[in-house]
Amino acid sequence: MAPSRASGSAGRTDPGKVRPRNEDAFLDGAAQGLWVVADGLGGHQSGDIASRLIVNQLAALKPEPDVELRSEAVRRCLHWLNRRLTEELTLACDRRGGVIGSTVVALLVEEGKGICIWAGDSRCYLWRDHALYQLSKDHSLRQQRLSTQAQAPGSGDRQSGDHALTRAVGAQSRLTLEVLTFEVRPGDVFLLCSDGLYQSVDNRQLSAALALGSARRAVDWLFDCALAGTAMDNLTAVVVRR
Repeated sequence: MAPSRASGSAGRTDPGKVRPRNEDAFLDGAAQGLWVVADGLGGHQSGDIASRLIVNQLAALKPEPDVELRSEAVRRCLHWLNRRLTEELTLACDRRGGVIGSTVVALLVEEGKGICIWAGDSRCYLWRDHALYQLSKDHSLRQQRLSTQAQAPGSGDRQSGDHALTRAVGAQSRLTLEVLTFEVRPGDVFLLCSDGLYQSVDNRQLSAALALGSARRAVDWLFDCALAGTAMDNLTAVVVRR
């Protein structure tokens, strides 16, 4: 069965107002039923190489007959890329002990079924019945702390080092991906985005954008909001409407 096309999708990326280089990349693969956002690791060299490699390799995957097989192909590709980034590219760039890595969040949709695959803190949101849900859970020290500690008053406040990632493609020799399978309903709207985007807008703005009725309008409205602020990081968003 060929992938069922979404009723519309659109993507956009921007370096923001501070960073000299855009280390984000995205795939708007409506024909494949595959959408991806990758965010090169900040503070490391060649994050743009990692994010673009991820997007290009996933875009080149051969068609599979159903969403489960496509999900397996995406995961195999990401594990292969993790080995390449942690071994071959690091040595080739003469950065022994260094890191060339990227977050990744991928969405696969077939009629009635969706699969989200991710590592890192790029996110997948679902807007359904006028409510916003975060489908992915950040792989970061902050999220780890919030998930494992008893919540005393003020314990949810950000702390030094909270931005550090616990998972990413290329960050460690062994990659652990998180996978979520869920029902897709008519009218669902999905947002994939890098942390630079969701840290520049609030949930009210996210919901307002996804309610606009057009993937392109939603993306452009989110960028208008983000770029009206400080936009200190690269910005990337992909919106998918069913």
